[in-house]
Amino acid sequence: MKRFTSLLLAAAFAVCAALPASAAEKTLRICYVKSPFNLQHIVMKERGILEKHMEKLGVAVKWYDINSGATQAQAMASGDLDVSGVMNSTSALIANGEGNPVKVIAGVSRPLEVFGIVARKGGVQSIADLKGKTVAGPKGTVLHQILVAALKANGLSAKDVKFVQMGIPKGVAAMKNGSVDAALVAANFLINCVNEGDTVLATAKGYAVPKLMMTASERFIKEHPDRLAAVLAAHEEATVWMEQNHAEAIAIGAKEQGISIADAEKLFAWTEFVRTFGEDDMKSMEDDMAFLLENGMMRKTVDVRSLFLPSAVKK
Repeated sequence: MKRFTSLLLAAAFAVCAALPASAAEKTLRICYVKSPFNLQHIVMKERGILEKHMEKLGVAVKWYDINSGATQAQAMASGDLDVSGVMNSTSALIANGEGNPVKVIAGVSRPLEVFGIVARKGGVQSIADLKGKTVAGPKGTVLHQILVAALKANGLSAKDVKFVQMGIPKGVAAMKNGSVDAALVAANFLINCVNEGDTVLATAKGYAVPKLMMTASERFIKEHPDRLAAVLAAHEEATVWMEQNHAEAIAIGAKEQGISIADAEKLFAWTEFVRTFGEDDMKSMEDDMAFLLENGMMRKTVDVRSLFLPSAVKK
């Protein structure tokens, strides 16, 4: 796993090594995460909103496609990434538990309905049937947490399945061709699987409350408060634009996801967009941490409330 992640990071950030030191110092490095349906984030990138705010500081923007929260966190730890446009709370907890200070700077969503465990048509029919089977998906994410929780609720443990670390697109392909028995999927991949007659074994409902958040490395927050303020201003501007221009925003999201307007509307309805997090979210993350610790997905406790900057907390 460490070798796999190292290869991912090496590929993702090879271009950074080629940048002169002066250019790197004047560049904001942020990951672009369009899945499951992070519409305000998609809008921010596609409309150049972040670039507009950074230009005032003389700072360029470099986007990286890194969907895995675990990989995002490791990139922050190595200093190759400043901001995660969208990270799941499970990855944020695990990162901090490993001594990697990733802080929550803003809210994104609570997408309860857009994550699922799927088996191909005619294959496994229930979570209980996964015993002894192979499941593919992104490790150390909320999807991974949902799988472990669903197994436990059905009298099984993570040891009862063979888990294969794999990104969502490759996991779905492996599930379709029979290389694995089930895959952890999200958003448009979930919709496409349903449309093609595959079996949804479980969603997050009843197993976890996904919380998606914008995060930044502690180093970036301390060293560049002006850039942090610009990132937050861009995130707010994109959120307001999404709210005030629904049809156009949906069209942008549909194009980026490669889905129909109707399916984009469905994902929008399934996604509870938020700006900040409240006391219930803090308690939910504490419950998540207890679950992760109990099931060996996290090794050390953290002070959940200390992970949130004031900008991410409901007033």
